[in-house]
Amino acid sequence: MSTLIATTVQSVGVHELVPVVAVAALGAAAGTLAVLAANRGLLIPAVAIELILGVIVGPQVLGLEVTTLTEFFKTVGLGLLFFFAGYEIDFKRIRGGPLNRAGGGWVISLAIAYSAAALLAIAGVVISPLYTGSALATTAIGTLIPILSDSGELKTRLGTNLLAAGAVGEFGPILLLTLLLTTASPLSEAMLMALFIAVAVAVAMLAVRSSQQSVPLLQRSAELSSQIAVRWFFVLVLALVLLAAKLHLDLLIGGFAAGMIARQMLGKAESAVFESKLTAVAFGVFVPFFFVVSGQELDVASLFVSASAMLKVPLFFLLFLVVRGTPALLLYKKELPHSDRVALAFFSATQLPLVLAITTVAHQAGHMRSTTAAALVSAALLSTLFYPLAGLMIKRRDGSAEAATA
Repeated sequence: MSTLIATTVQSVGVHELVPVVAVAALGAAAGTLAVLAANRGLLIPAVAIELILGVIVGPQVLGLEVTTLTEFFKTVGLGLLFFFAGYEIDFKRIRGGPLNRAGGGWVISLAIAYSAAALLAIAGVVISPLYTGSALATTAIGTLIPILSDSGELKTRLGTNLLAAGAVGEFGPILLLTLLLTTASPLSEAMLMALFIAVAVAVAMLAVRSSQQSVPLLQRSAELSSQIAVRWFFVLVLALVLLAAKLHLDLLIGGFAAGMIARQMLGKAESAVFESKLTAVAFGVFVPFFFVVSGQELDVASLFVSASAMLKVPLFFLLFLVVRGTPALLLYKKELPHSDRVALAFFSATQLPLVLAITTVAHQAGHMRSTTAAALVSAALLSTLFYPLAGLMIKRRDGSAEAATA
């Protein structure tokens, strides 16, 4: 075994393996710090700690460079993060009122976001209202799900409406990122998207039709070393991510589609059996790479170039709440009590993964300054640190969470 390890190290190169081990260790440290903080009553999402640690050890501070291997693990982690975003969308639960309100709320958010971004562009603060506005109108449901699940809010009426708002707040921007925020023709992108959807629907129909035969087999292997379910769902994620990349679509939609297919294939009882195992693989191994490496790549130094660059952070931080929080206060008066609406506003304003994705695309295309990209990501990081905590504090102050599922 030692000979095999030595041979592997020699073939890959120590310079490639050291950053992988370092990032993995940072992910483990972030999870440990999040648990220790929770034991003291402090809600600090592990993803926020991972991003901060990535900034600290990155090229601009301690000098740890991003390598091909860590970039690969980051890509897999991003795909799995959006797999769970799609997996948590139970259309049987959110269809009807919750989904309709979520769609209407996102339209309102887009109107506010693009209006604010247009004013900022006129003032010379940003370059592209389209990219900046799109980054403001997202919701990090994939980041929120572990927090809401641990607190018990995921199964309440508030949780149902937040799942719907988060589904639209992630899938809508993904479509924008794929169809509009690219250098290719929107018509060709739409055709490729239609092709991808056709393939995904065909895979979903095949999976659902075969579920009566396949699910019992997956159940029997649940406690065996074969772990068929984990292996095949991992293949599904990689295959759809690869298909999206081959069609020149954003890879986020591949992971998102894989999660929705897995949800439709597995029944409620079966979901409980496999969910912990899939969570362990995704959030225990790959997702931390996405956040740590993203922290390494964040151009934090650009924020300190001028006072105006630093002021963008609190500006975007507040705009997240205005853009995504306003619909929660306006559209849910008959559905939720006031405290739940305020909590929903804070939860909906929590952002990060899609802000990272949109700012990366915008900066590479020359439609966003590095200061704006860094400020948006920094503000999104602050939103993951403070907005979920604010939402939970409002709920706890108002009393115990609802027990009934909407």
